[in-house]
Amino acid sequence: MNSIYVKNLINTVIEKSVNKSWNTAVLEWEIDDVIEDENHESSCICGKENIRYLFTIKNINNQNTLFPIGSSCIKKFEREDLNELTLVNEKLFKLFHAVKANAFITLDSKYFSRKLLKYMFDQGAFPPNQYNKYSGDKDYEFMLKMFNMRGEPSENQLKKIRAIILNSIKPYLIQLLNDKVAKKSF
Repeated sequence: MNSIYVKNLINTVIEKSVNKSWNTAVLEWEIDDVIEDENHESSCICGKENIRYLFTIKNINNQNTLFPIGSSCIKKFEREDLNELTLVNEKLFKLFHAVKANAFITLDSKYFSRKLLKYMFDQGAFPPNQYNKYSGDKDYEFMLKMFNMRGEPSENQLKKIRAIILNSIKPYLIQLLNDKVAKKSF
């Protein structure tokens, strides 16, 4: 950890933290938000240019925020919880772009992960409706079961997967991320 970017990151984080040791200062921070810069025109707090995912992290002890911080810098915190949330957010944006492009989305590791499904469930992406007998848990459990399945789903299972993607996940992603993609206007 001796590049100029890493030194800038460490100095900035410690300056905005209560604890003045890197190993304890990194424990004070949580991911607060993320936006995407499709044109990679932004720079991280460390000075690295051309970052795509612009995270806001917030200090739980003093409420300070740091923005924009890239996923590479978040990984330098060496915290599994932050790494997982970073990956989930990046996967959310990839899925969002596939939805916006009307791509054919399948329930596989190209767009999904167990952690992404759990995150979306926790965030309300599977609302209760008449098809899941007013229990969003059932849609989440079905999607997780299908994701973990070793063989190919039946035709009826594929129809249900597509219905959940179109009627629950797609609207959730559009509502969540539609305003979080920064594009250069010409």
